[in-house]
Amino acid sequence: MKIKSIIIEDERHNRENLLKMLTDHCPDVEIVAVCCSASEGRDSIVTKHSDLIFLDIEMPGGNGFSLLENLPRIDFEVIFVTAYDYYGIKAIKFSALDYLLKPVDTKELIAAVEKAKDKILQKEENLRLRNMLENAHRSNADKMLALSMSDKVEFVEVASIVRCESDGNYTAFHLKNGEKLLISKTLKDYDELLSPYGFLRVHQSHLINLKEIKSFIKTDGGYIKMKDGSTVSISRQRRETVLKILRER
Repeated sequence: MKIKSIIIEDERHNRENLLKMLTDHCPDVEIVAVCCSASEGRDSIVTKHSDLIFLDIEMPGGNGFSLLENLPRIDFEVIFVTAYDYYGIKAIKFSALDYLLKPVDTKELIAAVEKAKDKILQKEENLRLRNMLENAHRSNADKMLALSMSDKVEFVEVASIVRCESDGNYTAFHLKNGEKLLISKTLKDYDELLSPYGFLRVHQSHLINLKEIKSFIKTDGGYIKMKDGSTVSISRQRRETVLKILRER
């Protein structure tokens, strides 16, 4: 998994040094923003939806603690990076994942990133588990599907999915509201998962919600028109099976 991360550090050489260390030794970390002040850092936190923040404490225009105190919510992990050991106790009170002393030691940095990865994975797993347990009490029409994306876990109603389309090792979910979500799992995974809820594989690249079919067009070899206006081809091998299921609906 890629850990979307932000570096907030006012001193240029410290920013560059941390960025290089992460690039060289922590390939799972994807830096989405590098900020040189608390105010710039706050803006990036609000807009970038990151998993992990590398946060300096002493900065002009507000320190790292005040930055966190003024956020509406903290849904990411924090690794404080500081030159002062006495900040460690306060960092712990802020439930920081870890804190690193400058100059940053490579082994300590790697260990802190691994700790972050474990925490983030556990958080995603807890969300998926909660969704699974809640689904047990929902009707089929209200079932939710947890879709793990690079920067979040998106929960969508199964009934809101019009179709799923294969895109190599990814699957594109097309929703009723026009939204498209790209998920790093194959269509085969979702074929097995969604088939019990009225979804049909009509092509190697297409899985459709039968309730979202508008019409079957007989010309041009036959294809399906969905309620959202999209069209879906039917593979030659699946044509008879698909037509049989459509007639029985």
